[in-house]
Amino acid sequence: MSPVIDVHTHMLSKEWVAQLEKHGKPRYTVKTVPGGLRAIHLEGSPFMTLLPNMFDWEARIDNMTKAQVDIAVVSLTCPSVYWGGEKVSTQAARHMNDEFARAQKTWPDRIRWFASLPWQYPKAAVQELRRAVKAGAVGVMVIANVSGQHLTDPLFDPIWRAIDDAGLPVLVHPGAPPGSSALGMQEFQLSASLGFTFDTSLAVSRMILNGFFDRYSKLKIIAAHAGGALPFLVGRLDVCWDNIPAARAKTTEKPSNYLRQVYCDSVVFRQDALDMAVSVFGTNNVLYGSDYPHNIGDMKGCLSRVDALPGDIREKVRGGNAARIFRL
Repeated sequence: MSPVIDVHTHMLSKEWVAQLEKHGKPRYTVKTVPGGLRAIHLEGSPFMTLLPNMFDWEARIDNMTKAQVDIAVVSLTCPSVYWGGEKVSTQAARHMNDEFARAQKTWPDRIRWFASLPWQYPKAAVQELRRAVKAGAVGVMVIANVSGQHLTDPLFDPIWRAIDDAGLPVLVHPGAPPGSSALGMQEFQLSASLGFTFDTSLAVSRMILNGFFDRYSKLKIIAAHAGGALPFLVGRLDVCWDNIPAARAKTTEKPSNYLRQVYCDSVVFRQDALDMAVSVFGTNNVLYGSDYPHNIGDMKGCLSRVDALPGDIREKVRGGNAARIFRL
């Protein structure tokens, strides 16, 4: 059987949290929530609870072994390093990349990692990308909106060119979508259940309609959470492309054709949802992911749904596809 490779899994550091507390205000704050744990808040709304296993590498390796996960491609999570000025953001990215590089040296058979970049400062981001790749990064993680800016903003073109030239996979991971407070997403923590998935859906849809995949021919985008709502809504995107001139202004093919160039993870919680993702993205483009160690992360559950796929597809999703695109 293929080695199991988890491409959507996170780790933090206490230093990263301390710097976020110091430099993230007023947009980001860290407060104690019911139950006694602390949570990161966006504009006063809680969106990520800080759990002990987010900081515990020994527990991670132990839990991977118990779940029969062989390799984790770890990443930072939202809000990444998109806070503070250029110096603070760059230092935070460098710190997390160094943290991940140390973990890979400690567990060389178990850990690989996505680089974090000070995305809002393109020159610094490209410099850190080159440094991180030399340190061992096998991909890049970017939040689906960079403090409200679209990933297709021309400001970010130098970063995308550098990533495309290097042929690196990019995990597009959601954050709380812009306008979360206006939409009342703090109630019922709707950012976690719905908002995050639509942040990814909008980002990848905008990339497709913007002509991103024509400009960046080597780009390997991994859409988090099985592409959010995209498997369900890609037919609607196609119909709008057929009937609304503005929707096809920058592309020559239907959105569904471009979506077959995109990868996704398997972080869904129903078998039929995973089956739909495989159908829409293709058997070669779905990668096992767990979202560990978030409170809804589930190494064993996500893997059990992958293992329920037909044999040849199962082997690809368990790790064959990831081994290919990460060159592991």
